Amino acid sequence: MAPSMDVQTVQKEQIKLLKFPKKDVLNKRKDQIDRFLELQRALSLGNLEHQKVRIVFVDDTGLKKVETTIWGITDKEVILKQCTIIPLERIISIS
Repeated sequence: MAPSMDVQTVQKEQIKLLKFPKKDVLNKRKDQIDRFLELQRALSLGNLEHQKVRIVFVDDTGLKKVETTIWGITDKEVILKQCTIIPLERIISIS
C-alpha cells in the first residue's frame, strides 16, 4: 500500500457494514505468518492485560484502522467484541 494513502479510523461497530474482497493483502508467505503471530500476541495482550491493539486493514474502498481488543482468532478471521469479524487476509498490520 502506498504510504501517502489516508487511513480512515472506524469504530468496531461499523465493521459489520463493510465489504471485504477475498484476495489477501499480503503477498509474501512470511508476511502472512508474521501477521498471524502478531495476532496471537495481540490476543494474549487482550485476554491477560485487557490491552487494546490497533488493526490496520483494507475493505473494498481502502485502508481502515480500528482500536479494539481481539477476542479470538481462527485460521480465516479475527473476532472482536459483539461478534464483529475482520477477515484475516484483509489485515495489513497489528500494533
